[in-house]
Amino acid sequence: MPKNKKTEWQVGDPTISVVSDQFCNPYPMDLMVKRKVQNFSKDHYQVFDPSGNLLLQIDGQAWGFNRKRIMRDPAGFTILTMRQKGIALKNKWEVHGGESKEREDLLFTVQQSQAVSLKTSVDVFLPENNNVKKSTTCDFHASGGYSNISFKVFKSDALIAGVTHKFTWGSFCKGKYNFRVRVNPEVDYAFIIALLVMVDDNENWC
Repeated sequence: MPKNKKTEWQVGDPTISVVSDQFCNPYPMDLMVKRKVQNFSKDHYQVFDPSGNLLLQIDGQAWGFNRKRIMRDPAGFTILTMRQKGIALKNKWEVHGGESKEREDLLFTVQQSQAVSLKTSVDVFLPENNNVKKSTTCDFHASGGYSNISFKVFKSDALIAGVTHKFTWGSFCKGKYNFRVRVNPEVDYAFIIALLVMVDDNENWC
């Protein structure tokens, strides 16, 4: 049987709200994400709209195991916390609302699709489907990497966001580079940015 044709999430499609409805817009969003290493162990992401307004900021550990990252709004209010879970062949993150660690505040779980691959591929599970070991069907899937300087996020066969990495090799190896992110209508852009940051962590090697 032929494979289903890939489509794009469009105006009029159901809202995809994972973090909050406030991050869903009825029109496509083009965002600029800037990453800068602050010191040996920490880095900082900033997310801007096309007019240069700061929308989100993410701080955390640039390297190491059991990393933690916190996403805040422009005023510094904590939106969510991303935590890497243990040491395993398949990298896994859990994302909770605010600074919570409680199960009832779990927003989603991210796990690498394959332990070893030249192309980064991750599966995303929502709380009602968060038994990663037993579940065979993820809620979202993302794939890409620096080898092809692109990254795409899907819900089933529908593209909901796409990322293009923009950097020069000199600035990249100094920990400075930008992403351009296209988020389709009615898609939670805070969710997309959190997913991008976790995948970027898996890719960092300079």
